[in-house]
Amino acid sequence: MSRRAIVTGAAGGIGLAVARALVARGDQVVLTDLDEARLAEAAGDLAQPYVVADVASDDGISALLTRADQEFGGVDLYVANAGVFRGFGLDAPESDWALSWDVNVMAHVRAARALVPRWVDGDGGIFAVTASAAGLLTQLGSPTYSVSKHAAVGFAEWLAATYGDRGVQVCCLCPMGVATPMIEGGESREESEARLGHKAVSTAGAVLDADTVAQTLLEAIDAKRFHALPHVEVGRMYAQKAADPDRWLAGMQRYRASLEV
Repeated sequence: MSRRAIVTGAAGGIGLAVARALVARGDQVVLTDLDEARLAEAAGDLAQPYVVADVASDDGISALLTRADQEFGGVDLYVANAGVFRGFGLDAPESDWALSWDVNVMAHVRAARALVPRWVDGDGGIFAVTASAAGLLTQLGSPTYSVSKHAAVGFAEWLAATYGDRGVQVCCLCPMGVATPMIEGGESREESEARLGHKAVSTAGAVLDADTVAQTLLEAIDAKRFHALPHVEVGRMYAQKAADPDRWLAGMQRYRASLEV
């Protein structure tokens, strides 16, 4: 059965890969992003509608749902993929904290507020979140990314615990390094903490292509799994962290020191 989907952050990277994978399966997709030129090109290639919208705002989400209702008659799947990787070190400015919280967390909350009531009262739906391995483990160099992605995972867990038996399936994608513009060129940054953060992302494990990550998400949705882990070692690290956090933190300190050399 084909789905009616919305994918945020769909002008490139994981979002575009997810949209492409959904269309290949016969699903209908509204793509959205703030980068109008790249978004229009992506939507044109896929022959799908698009909306330029700020998905961290209620107005942006309302515009998306209105377009999906007009085009498809509803929404079965919402992929909250848009994210930012901003703010490095303890001195990260308040503006980076605010932006990270708004895009990486509150965009999910606002979308869920709009979608969950219609799904609970109707035929149900799927809420998929692109979080990060940083949300299960941590992110060296960037407190804003680490904290906001932990919160994204936490909100997804709460949503699943509260509505998972009432027709709302929740899936949380937590990759490590992915070959996207978000991490490309990171080691050339001037700030040492920014270089550390990007180096940690690119060396912690294999850097996967976005299409592989998208397929992992769709496989997890089909299997009704909460976690979608493109890097299987993340599950093992997450278990080690829970079993012995002091040992895990000591290991992270050694890893950080090795990257700073």
